[in-house]
Amino acid sequence: MPYYITYGEFQKQMTNFYRQYGKRLQFTEMTDYLYRKGLLQETLEMPHVSGILENMSDDEFEETIDSFVLSLTPQLPPSSSVVEADIIPPKRDVFIIRHPQFTRPNPHTHNFFEINYVVRGSCRFTFEDEISTLQEGELCIIAPSSSHDILIEDQSIVYTIMLRKSSFDTIFFSLLSGKDLLSYFFRKILQDDTSPNFLLFKTDQNDELKAFIRNAMVECHRYDSYSNSSCINWINLMFTNLLRNYSESMQFHNYHIGTDFSVILQYIQHHYQELSLSSLAEEFHYSEPYLSTMIRENTGYNFTDLVRRLRLAHAIEYLENSNLKISEIAAQVGYKSTDHFSRVFRTTYQISPVQYRKQHHHSEESFDPFV
Repeated sequence: MPYYITYGEFQKQMTNFYRQYGKRLQFTEMTDYLYRKGLLQETLEMPHVSGILENMSDDEFEETIDSFVLSLTPQLPPSSSVVEADIIPPKRDVFIIRHPQFTRPNPHTHNFFEINYVVRGSCRFTFEDEISTLQEGELCIIAPSSSHDILIEDQSIVYTIMLRKSSFDTIFFSLLSGKDLLSYFFRKILQDDTSPNFLLFKTDQNDELKAFIRNAMVECHRYDSYSNSSCINWINLMFTNLLRNYSESMQFHNYHIGTDFSVILQYIQHHYQELSLSSLAEEFHYSEPYLSTMIRENTGYNFTDLVRRLRLAHAIEYLENSNLKISEIAAQVGYKSTDHFSRVFRTTYQISPVQYRKQHHHSEESFDPFV
């Protein structure tokens, strides 16, 4: 049977317990403590949220969240493995909470995506056996099956977005169109639930992004027939904002690969026109054989094929969306000879660049070079 308490009262009790006893409790442990103390209610109405959320200060919005209602189920044992059904309400694709402060460390995994956005201050971020700090404005997307933990040791504010894997696949991967190398690679590693991964965006307190998350959070705590669809739409806008503004600076971490490879990918993405394997190896101080193996193992392509796909992907965009001459497009994407460019294009797509332009100029169709 579920019981209810406001966010504000839950955090008040959590903070008081820590200050009185010098001990931290996990979320489920605090739920049991509140139940034994008779501080949970059998019914509690969700308040109506009015006003323009975008114009609220952080403090004003936090007061609004304090009035939101948490649904708690006592006597659930703490677990290092959490599944969707344990935390995301039925018929919901997204569930968003303000992460409690002063919780007990509890590294855990789950089968859904978790997104943590630091609104104010900072938090300790444990990923596998590595500890780091997420700073104000940073947003971290944690893939399923990744052992992690978030710990807030002061009055910092973190919003936690939990998204069903099936919903994440639909919303996020449709935006990662695959038209560039980074999109392809991030889609690839996030679909791999056998290896711990996360993406990190440094957003510098983007007000538009914050507004999208605020609106999604409010919709998440409404219970009408429109709230789930509305929440999904706000999350879709959040992802669009992230990719539009931060796709070139986002970082990924694969526990088995390390962080260096994302930097290599970004370098390839931005220098593919005149890049050689030897110059890339020199730039990152790797031997050519080692770098070649790293690229193949992590993308599925050898260096030459990867660069060719990048060149042709950008050539496709020019053919569809510009009036540049074929010779100008060839030069833009790194081919010194128009004839060479045309031969490579025809060999790859069984059609010449001129014919492709006639068929697809200003096309709305999505083209994916990484299939």
